[in-house]
Amino acid sequence: MTESLFGQVEAFAGDPILSLNDAFKADPRTEKVNLSIGVYTDEKGRIPVLRAVKTAYERTGFAERPYLPMEGHAGYREGVQKLVFGDGHPARAEKRIATIQTLGGTGAVGIAADFLAKHAPGRTVLVSDPTWENHHGLFQRAGFTTTTYPYWDRANRSVDFDGMVKAFEAAENGSIVVLQPVCHNPTGVDLDERQQEAVTDVLIAKRHIVVFDMAYQGFGTSLDEDAAFVRRYARRASCLVANSFSKNFSLYGERCGGLSVVCRDADEAERVLGQLKLAVRRSYSSPPMTGGLLVATVLGSDELRAQWAGEVETMRTRMDSMRKLLAEHIRALSNEIDVSFLLNQRGMFSYTGLSAQQVDTMRERDGVYLVGSGRMCVAGLNEANVPKVAKSFVEAQARG
Repeated sequence: MTESLFGQVEAFAGDPILSLNDAFKADPRTEKVNLSIGVYTDEKGRIPVLRAVKTAYERTGFAERPYLPMEGHAGYREGVQKLVFGDGHPARAEKRIATIQTLGGTGAVGIAADFLAKHAPGRTVLVSDPTWENHHGLFQRAGFTTTTYPYWDRANRSVDFDGMVKAFEAAENGSIVVLQPVCHNPTGVDLDERQQEAVTDVLIAKRHIVVFDMAYQGFGTSLDEDAAFVRRYARRASCLVANSFSKNFSLYGERCGGLSVVCRDADEAERVLGQLKLAVRRSYSSPPMTGGLLVATVLGSDELRAQWAGEVETMRTRMDSMRKLLAEHIRALSNEIDVSFLLNQRGMFSYTGLSAQQVDTMRERDGVYLVGSGRMCVAGLNEANVPKVAKSFVEAQARG
Protein backbone atom coordinates (compact mmCIF):
# COMPACT_ATOMS: atom_id res chain seq x y z
CA MET A 1 0.00 0.00 0.00
CA THR A 2 1.37 3.41 -0.94
CA GLU A 3 -0.92 5.38 1.35
CA SER A 4 -2.78 4.61 4.56
CA LEU A 5 -6.02 6.13 5.75
CA PHE A 6 -4.76 5.80 9.30
CA GLY A 7 -1.24 7.09 9.02
CA GLN A 8 -1.95 10.05 11.29
CA VAL A 9 -3.59 8.03 14.08
CA GLU A 10 -1.87 8.79 17.36
CA ALA A 11 -0.45 6.02 19.53
CA PHE A 12 -2.46 5.26 22.69
CA ALA A 13 -0.35 5.85 25.76
CA GLY A 14 -2.47 3.40 27.71
CA ASP A 15 -4.64 3.90 30.77
CA PRO A 16 -2.29 4.89 33.61
CA ILE A 17 -3.88 2.58 36.19
CA LEU A 18 -4.36 -0.44 33.91
CA SER A 19 -0.84 0.02 32.51
CA LEU A 20 0.50 0.09 36.06
CA ASN A 21 -1.33 -3.16 36.76
CA ASP A 22 0.30 -4.70 33.68
CA ALA A 23 3.71 -3.57 34.97
CA PHE A 24 2.95 -5.20 38.33
CA LYS A 25 2.15 -8.50 36.63
CA ALA A 26 5.42 -8.36 34.71
CA ASP A 27 7.48 -7.56 37.84
CA PRO A 28 9.42 -10.77 38.72
CA ARG A 29 9.80 -9.93 42.44
CA THR A 30 7.95 -12.40 44.66
CA GLU A 31 7.20 -9.92 47.47
CA LYS A 32 5.70 -7.20 45.29
CA VAL A 33 2.51 -5.49 46.53
CA ASN A 34 -0.26 -4.18 44.26
CA LEU A 35 -2.04 -1.20 45.81
CA SER A 36 -2.89 0.44 42.49
CA ILE A 37 -5.96 -0.99 40.78
CA GLY A 38 -9.36 -0.72 42.50
CA VAL A 39 -10.04 -4.41 43.04
CA TYR A 40 -11.00 -5.97 46.38
CA THR A 41 -8.85 -8.94 47.38
CA ASP A 42 -9.05 -11.07 50.51
CA GLU A 43 -6.37 -11.76 53.11
CA LYS A 44 -4.67 -14.18 50.70
CA GLY A 45 -4.68 -11.68 47.84
CA ARG A 46 -7.47 -13.37 45.89
CA ILE A 47 -10.60 -11.87 44.38
CA PRO A 48 -13.30 -13.59 46.42
CA VAL A 49 -16.25 -15.49 45.01
CA LEU A 50 -19.09 -14.48 47.32
CA ARG A 51 -21.09 -17.37 48.70
CA ALA A 52 -24.39 -15.67 47.91
CA VAL A 53 -23.31 -15.22 44.30
CA LYS A 54 -22.11 -18.83 44.06
CA THR A 55 -25.47 -20.06 45.35
CA ALA A 56 -27.25 -17.81 42.84
CA TYR A 57 -25.15 -19.31 40.05
CA GLU A 58 -26.08 -22.84 41.14
CA ARG A 59 -29.75 -21.89 41.22
CA THR A 60 -29.80 -20.30 37.79
CA GLY A 61 -28.14 -23.36 36.24
CA PHE A 62 -27.35 -23.52 32.56
CA ALA A 63 -30.68 -22.58 31.00
CA GLU A 64 -30.74 -20.93 27.61
CA ARG A 65 -29.40 -17.39 27.50
CA PRO A 66 -31.43 -15.27 25.06
CA TYR A 67 -30.80 -11.56 24.61
CA LEU A 68 -32.06 -9.46 27.47
CA PRO A 69 -34.31 -6.50 26.68
CA MET A 70 -32.51 -3.21 26.07
CA GLU A 71 -33.34 -2.05 29.59
CA GLY A 72 -32.14 -5.29 31.17
CA HIS A 73 -33.51 -7.99 33.46
CA ALA A 74 -36.72 -6.93 35.22
CA GLY A 75 -35.72 -8.46 38.56
CA TYR A 76 -32.30 -6.84 38.33
CA ARG A 77 -33.82 -3.40 37.75
CA GLU A 78 -36.21 -3.87 40.67
CA GLY A 79 -33.28 -4.91 42.85
CA VAL A 80 -31.29 -1.83 41.83
CA GLN A 81 -34.13 0.49 42.80
CA LYS A 82 -34.65 -1.14 46.19
CA LEU A 83 -30.93 -1.14 46.97
CA VAL A 84 -30.19 2.40 45.82
CA PHE A 85 -33.35 4.18 46.98
CA GLY A 86 -34.76 1.88 49.65
CA ASP A 87 -37.96 -0.11 49.30
CA GLY A 88 -40.18 2.59 50.79
CA HIS A 89 -38.86 5.63 48.94
CA PRO A 90 -41.70 7.87 47.68
CA ALA A 91 -40.18 8.03 44.19
CA ARG A 92 -40.50 4.26 43.95
CA ALA A 93 -44.04 4.26 45.30
CA GLU A 94 -45.00 6.88 42.71
CA LYS A 95 -43.27 4.92 39.91
CA ARG A 96 -41.21 7.91 38.86
CA ILE A 97 -37.80 6.22 38.64
CA ALA A 98 -36.56 4.95 35.27
CA THR A 99 -33.91 2.24 35.77
CA ILE A 100 -31.83 0.24 33.33
CA GLN A 101 -29.23 -2.50 33.69
CA THR A 102 -25.85 -1.32 32.36
CA LEU A 103 -22.37 -2.53 31.53
CA GLY A 104 -20.94 -1.85 34.97
CA GLY A 105 -20.73 1.56 36.57
CA THR A 106 -18.70 2.83 33.62
CA GLY A 107 -21.51 1.90 31.25
CA ALA A 108 -24.00 3.62 33.56
CA VAL A 109 -22.08 6.91 33.52
CA GLY A 110 -21.56 6.57 29.77
CA ILE A 111 -25.28 6.14 29.06
CA ALA A 112 -26.03 9.02 31.44
CA ALA A 113 -23.67 11.21 29.41
CA ASP A 114 -25.23 10.11 26.11
CA PHE A 115 -28.75 10.70 27.44
CA LEU A 116 -27.89 14.19 28.70
CA ALA A 117 -26.09 15.06 25.48
CA LYS A 118 -29.39 14.58 23.65
CA HIS A 119 -31.76 16.09 26.20
CA ALA A 120 -29.60 18.72 27.96
CA PRO A 121 -26.93 19.63 25.39
CA GLY A 122 -24.42 22.44 25.56
CA ARG A 123 -24.04 22.46 29.33
CA THR A 124 -20.78 22.47 31.24
CA VAL A 125 -20.05 19.35 33.27
CA LEU A 126 -18.39 19.85 36.66
CA VAL A 127 -16.46 16.99 38.24
CA SER A 128 -14.45 16.94 41.45
CA ASP A 129 -10.75 17.78 41.58
CA PRO A 130 -9.44 15.11 41.75
CA THR A 131 -11.77 12.45 40.37
CA TRP A 132 -11.90 9.18 38.50
CA GLU A 133 -10.44 10.18 35.14
CA ASN A 134 -13.24 8.55 33.14
CA HIS A 135 -15.65 11.19 34.44
CA HIS A 136 -13.90 13.59 32.09
CA GLY A 137 -13.51 11.06 29.29
CA LEU A 138 -17.09 9.77 29.19
CA PHE A 139 -18.70 13.20 29.18
CA GLN A 140 -16.19 14.60 26.70
CA ARG A 141 -16.87 11.65 24.41
CA ALA A 142 -20.55 12.62 24.53
CA GLY A 143 -19.65 16.13 23.37
CA PHE A 144 -19.56 18.03 26.67
CA THR A 145 -16.93 20.41 27.97
CA THR A 146 -15.79 19.36 31.44
CA THR A 147 -14.30 21.44 34.21
CA THR A 148 -13.58 20.83 37.89
CA TYR A 149 -14.81 22.01 41.26
CA PRO A 150 -12.54 22.05 44.35
CA TYR A 151 -12.81 18.91 46.46
CA TRP A 152 -9.50 17.91 48.03
CA ASP A 153 -7.99 20.10 50.75
CA ARG A 154 -4.38 18.94 50.54
CA ALA A 155 -3.24 20.78 53.66
CA ASN A 156 -5.86 19.20 55.92
CA ARG A 157 -6.39 16.00 53.89
CA SER A 158 -10.13 16.63 53.94
CA VAL A 159 -12.93 18.02 51.76
CA ASP A 160 -12.55 21.60 50.55
CA PHE A 161 -16.18 22.23 51.39
CA ASP A 162 -16.14 26.03 51.08
CA GLY A 163 -14.42 25.89 47.69
CA MET A 164 -16.85 23.26 46.50
CA VAL A 165 -19.93 25.29 47.45
CA LYS A 166 -18.53 28.48 45.91
CA ALA A 167 -17.90 26.67 42.63
CA PHE A 168 -21.48 25.37 42.51
CA GLU A 169 -22.81 28.86 43.25
CA ALA A 170 -20.60 30.41 40.56
CA ALA A 171 -21.47 27.85 37.87
CA GLU A 172 -24.05 28.76 35.25
CA ASN A 173 -27.57 27.73 36.21
CA GLY A 174 -28.46 24.26 34.99
CA SER A 175 -24.91 22.95 34.79
CA ILE A 176 -24.29 19.21 35.13
CA VAL A 177 -22.59 18.23 38.40
CA VAL A 178 -21.06 14.79 38.95
CA LEU A 179 -20.99 13.80 42.63
CA GLN A 180 -19.62 10.70 44.32
CA PRO A 181 -21.91 10.29 47.35
CA VAL A 182 -19.73 7.83 49.26
CA CYS A 183 -16.18 6.41 49.26
CA HIS A 184 -14.85 9.12 46.98
CA ASN A 185 -12.37 7.90 44.38
CA PRO A 186 -9.49 8.72 44.70
CA THR A 187 -9.43 10.61 48.02
CA GLY A 188 -11.50 8.42 50.36
CA VAL A 189 -13.02 11.52 52.02
CA ASP A 190 -16.76 12.25 51.91
CA LEU A 191 -19.18 15.01 52.82
CA ASP A 192 -20.83 14.62 56.23
CA GLU A 193 -24.62 14.84 56.51
CA ARG A 194 -24.63 18.56 57.31
CA GLN A 195 -22.44 19.27 54.28
CA GLN A 196 -24.61 17.08 52.08
CA GLU A 197 -27.70 19.07 53.03
CA ALA A 198 -25.94 22.38 52.38
CA VAL A 199 -24.70 21.19 48.99
CA THR A 200 -28.19 19.92 48.14
CA ASP A 201 -29.67 23.37 48.88
CA VAL A 202 -27.21 25.04 46.51
CA LEU A 203 -27.61 22.47 43.73
CA ILE A 204 -31.40 22.75 43.80
CA ALA A 205 -31.36 26.54 43.99
CA LYS A 206 -29.07 26.68 40.94
CA ARG A 207 -31.18 24.09 39.09
CA HIS A 208 -28.08 22.02 38.42
CA ILE A 209 -28.47 18.53 36.97
CA VAL A 210 -26.89 16.08 39.40
CA VAL A 211 -25.33 12.78 38.35
CA PHE A 212 -24.48 10.63 41.36
CA ASP A 213 -21.80 8.01 40.71
CA MET A 214 -22.08 5.42 43.50
CA ALA A 215 -19.57 2.67 42.76
CA TYR A 216 -18.80 1.53 46.31
CA GLN A 217 -22.10 1.20 48.15
CA GLY A 218 -21.55 -0.82 51.33
CA PHE A 219 -17.84 -0.07 51.64
CA GLY A 220 -18.26 3.15 53.65
CA THR A 221 -20.55 2.49 56.64
CA SER A 222 -23.33 0.17 55.48
CA LEU A 223 -25.45 -0.48 52.40
CA ASP A 224 -28.26 1.76 53.63
CA GLU A 225 -26.21 4.54 55.20
CA ASP A 226 -23.98 4.80 52.13
CA ALA A 227 -27.06 5.54 49.99
CA ALA A 228 -28.51 8.13 52.40
CA PHE A 229 -27.24 11.15 50.44
CA VAL A 230 -28.82 9.86 47.22
CA ARG A 231 -32.08 8.97 48.94
CA ARG A 232 -32.47 12.36 50.62
CA TYR A 233 -31.63 14.23 47.43
CA ALA A 234 -34.12 12.17 45.40
CA ARG A 235 -36.88 13.18 47.82
CA ARG A 236 -36.32 16.81 46.90
CA ALA A 237 -35.30 16.86 43.24
CA SER A 238 -34.74 14.90 40.06
CA CYS A 239 -31.31 13.36 39.56
CA LEU A 240 -29.43 10.57 37.80
CA VAL A 241 -27.79 7.76 39.78
CA ALA A 242 -25.17 5.38 38.42
CA ASN A 243 -24.33 2.37 40.56
CA SER A 244 -21.95 -0.56 40.22
CA PHE A 245 -21.92 -4.16 41.41
CA SER A 246 -18.32 -4.82 40.37
CA LYS A 247 -16.90 -4.28 43.86
CA ASN A 248 -19.69 -5.14 46.29
CA PHE A 249 -20.69 -8.28 44.35
CA SER A 250 -17.09 -9.08 43.33
CA LEU A 251 -18.36 -9.40 39.76
CA TYR A 252 -15.68 -7.45 37.91
CA GLY A 253 -15.73 -9.29 34.61
CA GLU A 254 -19.51 -9.66 34.42
CA ARG A 255 -20.01 -5.89 33.97
CA CYS A 256 -22.97 -5.31 36.28
CA GLY A 257 -24.22 -1.81 36.93
CA GLY A 258 -27.34 0.31 36.83
CA LEU A 259 -28.54 3.76 35.85
CA SER A 260 -31.60 5.29 37.49
CA VAL A 261 -33.23 8.60 36.60
CA VAL A 262 -35.53 10.14 39.19
CA CYS A 263 -38.30 11.98 37.36
CA ARG A 264 -41.17 14.35 38.15
CA ASP A 265 -43.95 11.81 37.66
CA ALA A 266 -44.68 8.34 36.28
CA ASP A 267 -45.41 9.57 32.76
CA GLU A 268 -42.06 11.35 32.55
CA ALA A 269 -40.32 8.25 33.92
CA GLU A 270 -41.86 6.10 31.20
CA ARG A 271 -40.69 8.48 28.49
CA VAL A 272 -37.21 8.73 30.00
CA LEU A 273 -36.99 4.93 30.16
CA GLY A 274 -37.77 4.82 26.44
CA GLN A 275 -34.93 7.24 25.69
CA LEU A 276 -32.51 5.27 27.90
CA LYS A 277 -33.44 2.13 25.97
CA LEU A 278 -32.75 3.96 22.72
CA ALA A 279 -29.35 5.07 24.03
CA VAL A 280 -28.54 1.45 24.93
CA ARG A 281 -29.68 0.23 21.52
CA ARG A 282 -27.40 2.75 19.83
CA SER A 283 -24.49 1.73 22.06
CA TYR A 284 -24.34 -1.97 22.99
CA SER A 285 -27.90 -3.13 22.25
CA SER A 286 -28.48 -5.09 25.49
CA PRO A 287 -26.69 -5.95 28.75
CA PRO A 288 -25.25 -9.37 29.67
CA MET A 289 -27.61 -12.12 30.80
CA THR A 290 -25.41 -14.12 33.21
CA GLY A 291 -24.43 -11.21 35.44
CA GLY A 292 -27.98 -9.91 35.34
CA LEU A 293 -29.36 -13.25 36.50
CA LEU A 294 -26.85 -13.52 39.35
CA VAL A 295 -27.58 -10.07 40.73
CA ALA A 296 -31.33 -10.43 40.23
CA THR A 297 -31.33 -13.79 42.01
CA VAL A 298 -29.42 -12.49 45.02
CA LEU A 299 -31.36 -9.25 45.38
CA GLY A 300 -34.67 -11.02 44.77
CA SER A 301 -34.19 -13.54 47.60
CA ASP A 302 -34.45 -12.43 51.25
CA GLU A 303 -32.12 -15.26 52.22
CA LEU A 304 -29.42 -14.54 49.64
CA ARG A 305 -29.68 -10.79 50.02
CA ALA A 306 -29.06 -11.07 53.76
CA GLN A 307 -26.12 -13.40 53.15
CA TRP A 308 -24.69 -11.02 50.56
CA ALA A 309 -25.11 -8.01 52.88
CA GLY A 310 -23.12 -9.89 55.51
CA GLU A 311 -20.35 -10.60 53.02
CA VAL A 312 -20.20 -6.93 52.01
CA GLU A 313 -19.87 -6.04 55.68
CA THR A 314 -17.00 -8.51 55.99
CA MET A 315 -15.20 -6.84 53.10
CA ARG A 316 -15.78 -3.40 54.59
CA THR A 317 -14.52 -4.32 58.04
CA ARG A 318 -11.43 -6.03 56.61
CA MET A 319 -10.48 -2.85 54.76
CA ASP A 320 -11.03 -0.82 57.93
CA SER A 321 -8.83 -3.19 59.90
CA MET A 322 -6.08 -2.92 57.27
CA ARG A 323 -6.17 0.88 57.54
CA LYS A 324 -5.73 0.62 61.30
CA LEU A 325 -2.96 -1.98 61.02
CA LEU A 326 -1.00 0.09 58.51
CA ALA A 327 -1.34 3.17 60.73
CA GLU A 328 -0.02 1.18 63.71
CA HIS A 329 2.99 -0.08 61.77
CA ILE A 330 3.82 3.40 60.45
CA ARG A 331 3.56 4.85 63.97
CA ALA A 332 5.89 2.14 65.27
CA LEU A 333 8.49 3.17 62.70
CA SER A 334 8.10 6.96 62.94
CA ASN A 335 6.48 9.42 65.30
CA GLU A 336 6.90 12.22 62.79
CA ILE A 337 4.32 11.03 60.27
CA ASP A 338 0.66 11.93 60.83
CA VAL A 339 -1.35 8.83 59.94
CA SER A 340 -4.76 10.15 60.99
CA PHE A 341 -5.72 10.43 57.31
CA LEU A 342 -5.70 6.63 57.06
CA LEU A 343 -8.33 6.39 59.77
CA ASN A 344 -10.45 9.34 58.62
CA GLN A 345 -10.73 8.21 55.00
CA ARG A 346 -12.95 5.28 54.05
CA GLY A 347 -13.73 2.86 51.28
CA MET A 348 -11.26 1.20 48.96
CA PHE A 349 -8.92 4.14 48.54
CA SER A 350 -6.63 6.35 50.55
CA TYR A 351 -5.01 9.54 49.32
CA THR A 352 -1.58 9.32 50.92
CA GLY A 353 -0.14 12.70 50.00
CA LEU A 354 2.92 11.02 48.49
CA SER A 355 4.48 12.75 45.50
CA ALA A 356 4.86 11.05 42.12
CA GLN A 357 8.61 10.79 42.80
CA GLN A 358 8.00 9.07 46.14
CA VAL A 359 5.53 6.69 44.50
CA ASP A 360 8.13 5.86 41.83
CA THR A 361 10.71 5.19 44.54
CA MET A 362 8.40 2.78 46.38
CA ARG A 363 7.70 0.90 43.17
CA GLU A 364 11.24 0.73 41.84
CA ARG A 365 13.02 0.05 45.12
CA ASP A 366 10.47 -2.02 47.04
CA GLY A 367 7.98 -3.37 44.50
CA VAL A 368 5.11 -1.50 46.21
CA TYR A 369 2.74 -0.22 43.52
CA LEU A 370 0.59 2.88 44.05
CA VAL A 371 -1.01 5.17 41.46
CA GLY A 372 1.15 8.18 40.56
CA SER A 373 -1.22 10.57 42.36
CA GLY A 374 -0.43 8.80 45.64
CA ARG A 375 -3.74 6.94 45.71
CA MET A 376 -3.50 3.64 47.53
CA CYS A 377 -6.01 0.80 47.26
CA VAL A 378 -6.26 -0.40 50.86
CA ALA A 379 -8.08 -3.55 49.70
CA GLY A 380 -4.70 -4.80 48.48
CA LEU A 381 -3.27 -4.74 52.01
CA ASN A 382 -3.09 -7.85 54.18
CA GLU A 383 -1.38 -8.84 57.41
CA ALA A 384 1.56 -10.31 55.50
CA ASN A 385 2.37 -7.25 53.38
CA VAL A 386 1.50 -4.38 55.74
CA PRO A 387 4.97 -4.35 57.43
CA LYS A 388 6.66 -4.06 54.02
CA VAL A 389 4.28 -1.31 52.87
CA ALA A 390 4.73 0.64 56.12
CA LYS A 391 8.53 0.48 55.89
CA SER A 392 8.47 1.55 52.24
CA PHE A 393 6.07 4.40 53.04
CA VAL A 394 8.19 5.74 55.91
CA GLU A 395 11.42 5.54 53.91
CA ALA A 396 9.83 7.30 50.95
CA GLN A 397 8.61 10.08 53.24
CA ALA A 398 12.06 10.43 54.76
CA ARG A 399 13.64 10.86 51.34
CA GLY A 400 11.18 13.65 50.52
